[in-house]
Amino acid sequence: MNTDIQPLLVFADHQGQVMNHHRLQPVGRTGSYLTEVRPEEWIPLPEGASLVWLPGTRAIGLDPGSGEMVHLDGDAYAVGALLPQGFTRLLLPGYVKRKGAEPLPLFGYTAVGWYDGRFYVAADATDDPSMWNPAAVPEEDVERAVRELLRWHPDNRLFEHLSHCALTYGCMTAKNTFLGRQEAALPVSSACNAGCVGCISEQPDDAPFPSPQVRLDFRPSVEELVDVMMTHIRRNPHGIVSFGQGCEGEPATRWVDMVRAIRAVRAETRDGYININTNGGLTKPLQVVVDAGLDLMRVSIISAIDDHYNAYYRPRGYTLEDVAATLRYAADHGVYTSINYLVFPGVTDREEEIEAMVAFLRRTGVHLVQMRNLNIDPEYYLSRIPSQRGELYGMRAVMDIFRAEVPGIEIGSFSHVPPPEWRRRA
Repeated sequence: MNTDIQPLLVFADHQGQVMNHHRLQPVGRTGSYLTEVRPEEWIPLPEGASLVWLPGTRAIGLDPGSGEMVHLDGDAYAVGALLPQGFTRLLLPGYVKRKGAEPLPLFGYTAVGWYDGRFYVAADATDDPSMWNPAAVPEEDVERAVRELLRWHPDNRLFEHLSHCALTYGCMTAKNTFLGRQEAALPVSSACNAGCVGCISEQPDDAPFPSPQVRLDFRPSVEELVDVMMTHIRRNPHGIVSFGQGCEGEPATRWVDMVRAIRAVRAETRDGYININTNGGLTKPLQVVVDAGLDLMRVSIISAIDDHYNAYYRPRGYTLEDVAATLRYAADHGVYTSINYLVFPGVTDREEEIEAMVAFLRRTGVHLVQMRNLNIDPEYYLSRIPSQRGELYGMRAVMDIFRAEVPGIEIGSFSHVPPPEWRRRA
């Protein structure tokens, strides 16, 4: 680790053209606070990351001589990096909003700087990024695979839907579905029992920002589900098929058809891993899904504090205790469980948040914490959740505390095939 790194501030003009300042250094942000970025917090911009300018902001830099923070005047907007999976954001870009600025689009912005001829970001390599590196799957290979599977399965609406996700949105899980690699997408439901503030597939008409994705608009049949599942497992006997994707609502709202599909697949093969990405709120239906032969479960969560959880998820007919009960039942019945932990510097690393999450992980028996950068406008998010009560520890400290306080916990960024010694059913 190079502790001598001192990048220069990166900013953009109103056309989004990125440039670096000749003298000022970057400023990071944690929650509502602006802060210096420590040299050890910088890593080279990962392959697969992208830079975006933040409209409606004013860039802020640090004067290395005086130690003061300086607002850039005029046509100088903040720039952030969008990280690929496998990297956890440590700090947001430092900026202030301009008068009358609209909320930022639903992305996870990371502090970025320029040093020695390359970009750097304030981030941590939390998992093996090669598994989800977009450069690992050339677009011509994806396009060819999409054409082939659509030709082989012309009547399956799921493959048609996922082709749009793979080719238009660049969704890696959708690409995997056509390439027969790693984790394949299995969207099943357009309905949801939560109204997440940062939902990427559905926002109310009066929301200040649009959804970046279009939600599934049909109900896949059991036959279509089984077709996708068996196609992937035959091509990849150690692969994962996953109910619950960003282009749908809560998959457990269709638990009856999921159970039928799981049973049909397991009647044919013991290969592959069947996963569900869920909010965990429909405990009794999810218990039936577990009993049908589920292998993996990932539950989305943002906090183990009720007020914070409810403010973000806006659950309909369930509570955080239902989520805990779902995870505990799954773990007790041999399912490899993880949480999709939506993290945000200056919130996730609050003392009270860490204490609550450590207790939650201990009592639910979770195997893996997947650190996932929350995609949302910072001001919009912070205005809707409880205020900070305790100290801020930093994002790296969160992961270190989890490892120290929760025996056997793994920290990563995405779903993994379980270790060799684990297998739910012989």
